Amino acid sequence: MSLKSVFLNSTSAILAATLLVACGGGGGSSSSFTPTPAPSPSPSPTPSPTPTPTPTPTPTPTYASGVYQPASTFKDFCQAPRSGSDIEGNPFPDMQGTIHDELFWLRSWTNETYLWNDEVPDENPSNYASAGTPAYFDTLKTSEITTSGTPKDDFHFYESTEEYLLSRNSAPRSGYGARFAVLQGSPPRDVRVLYTEPNSPASNTTGGEAPFQRGARILEVDGVDVVNGNDVDALNNGLFPANSGETHTFVVQDVGEASRSITITSADVVTAPVNKTAVLDVNGDKVGYILFNTFSPFASEEAIATAMTEMSDAGVSDLVLDLRYNGGGLLAVAAQTGYMIAGSAQSNGKTFEYLQFNDDAGNRDPVTGEINDPIPFIDTGVGFSLASGTPLDSLNLNRVFILSTGGTCSASEAVINGLRGIDVEVILIGDITCGKPYGFYPTSNCGTTWYSIQFQGVNDKGFGDYADGFVPDNSSFAFGARAPGCVVADDYNNELGDPNEGLLSTALYYRENGACPASAPKPAVRAEGQKTVFLGEGELATTDRTPGELIRDNNRDLRMPY
Repeated sequence: MSLKSVFLNSTSAILAATLLVACGGGGGSSSSFTPTPAPSPSPSPTPSPTPTPTPTPTPTPTYASGVYQPASTFKDFCQAPRSGSDIEGNPFPDMQGTIHDELFWLRSWTNETYLWNDEVPDENPSNYASAGTPAYFDTLKTSEITTSGTPKDDFHFYESTEEYLLSRNSAPRSGYGARFAVLQGSPPRDVRVLYTEPNSPASNTTGGEAPFQRGARILEVDGVDVVNGNDVDALNNGLFPANSGETHTFVVQDVGEASRSITITSADVVTAPVNKTAVLDVNGDKVGYILFNTFSPFASEEAIATAMTEMSDAGVSDLVLDLRYNGGGLLAVAAQTGYMIAGSAQSNGKTFEYLQFNDDAGNRDPVTGEINDPIPFIDTGVGFSLASGTPLDSLNLNRVFILSTGGTCSASEAVINGLRGIDVEVILIGDITCGKPYGFYPTSNCGTTWYSIQFQGVNDKGFGDYADGFVPDNSSFAFGARAPGCVVADDYNNELGDPNEGLLSTALYYRENGACPASAPKPAVRAEGQKTVFLGEGELATTDRTPGELIRDNNRDLRMPY
């Protein structure tokens, strides 16, 4: 499903018109002629400079309550048009417009594509001409709540298009290659290392142990006390360096060890979608383990296919898919993942996910205009990073163990829901998932990429009501969609993939005994009206917005390769 610019044809027409003018005016004759000799030059008065014509102002759009012009009327008309091309080589489509064009585009685009468009108040966009597009965008969502009392739309977000393109292309980002958990953002702070990226400064063992290890607590950054210090800017600058080549000092305390000092230099780091794989020998059986951290970059397609081939070649009889930190991403890769777990016998002819758009859309996708066909379980490469048509290996399992936290979101939940829709048993080990059966097309206009909920996904059985998350059976949380499994607290004391790590060891116990261990530590029960927020990398300072990086990643992204 291509999201190519709707202005392609009009741009070509403008180019053709420009060439026509450049060829000169008047139609000439092809007959021969004798040129008139040029007269002798004579003095002439210095011509007056031609005044620069005043640009014709773009008329301000007219607001009428409940009356919406097509979003295409305003698309790419920008207050400050960009020139040149983006990092993918595509020319910027921007044309000269006004802030009113950008505001009215948001209004019409929301009315056309937002899932709950009938729950959005209709205000005059021009009232936000001074405040700007972000302030207006924040009003363009429902204020309704879920059964448990959390906001129905907790995923409204925007970012620069440059950042969006860097993310989807897996462009290197400056950092250490460590992902942190900010368990407590205000004093006394508790900042831990969740995991490190392979081949990054954080995991480099040259000269001894790796600088950052899972579970390590960050005590000082550049001499500033992390736990009780007041210089939040210094802490953020050290934890999340803006540029590669920055050197910072830390005091860290590894699990069960005394504190130690480290010096580390940031570099350009590429996220590994599949961070770790293992084949475990459990009482003579082979159990596969895959730590799959994101569906977002194009590279995730090849990464998960390679991991599943490893599991298939090893002949695993069970799979533990670790999605505890996977906020989602490309829905096509999620559909491929579902196929590789279930195989063709269980998934052939079945729906992985059917998308429900707003009531005005009918049987068409309001973003692409295409017929809204169900998304199948995909059994070949689609061309993100694996050649289109490449057959995918499958494990042909009738059950899968999925490790989860509040950071297990969107496309990850689509895997859970899609498999449940074809009666593959999903055993959930960990905490309640984030609760996002929704998705969106990231849509760019005038240098900003906007994320607005546009569809809800349902499985082959028509189920998709899990806005309060998937909940392990033994949880005391009264809401959400129940799933067999066990509530277990995330275990920072052991490495991911270690059979002694809390979630993985519980999955292996459940596999052997069909029940949860009595001694597994449980996370704090989510209070009514409270949504679990998985922080990951971000800033220590608390804000009233969910960190944008997480909303971008917590998605069902419908893009397909061009």
